[in-house]
Amino acid sequence: MSQVKISGNASGTGVLTIAAPNTNTDRTLSLPDSAGTVATAESTLAQFNASGSAPVYAVRAWVNYSATSGTPTITASGNVSSLTDDGVGKTIVNFTTAMEDDNYATQFTAQDTVTNAGSANFALTQTTSSVKVWHFEDGTYRDPNNTGVTIVR
Repeated sequence: MSQVKISGNASGTGVLTIAAPNTNTDRTLSLPDSAGTVATAESTLAQFNASGSAPVYAVRAWVNYSATSGTPTITASGNVSSLTDDGVGKTIVNFTTAMEDDNYATQFTAQDTVTNAGSANFALTQTTSSVKVWHFEDGTYRDPNNTGVTIVR
């Protein structure tokens, strides 16, 4: 059987208190099999190079892709299972794990295919399992170059 050992710091004078919540349910705290420090709100913010009191929200899905061949092809991604070609300049980003609802923010950027043409990117039809994005450039829908879609919730 493993032992539990609590060691105080010889030069410290503070009191460390571990308090149990008011509950009638047994709880188990499992520790990882590695040395380390318990995460705090401050240390977690530091991991993201963030500071201050504003909340930090997570990127729930992201994808970098190119569609210049006519078929959208994933370059790199997180929580994106596939892309569906929905027509010229129109792509559906499918999530590996669904969102809890469709109230997320979508950021969509694309490199223009025509120099100085002016373009617009639209995020349409957000569902829990996918988001449809459109790239409009130089007066028509076009399959974009280096493209990024980020989902934040």
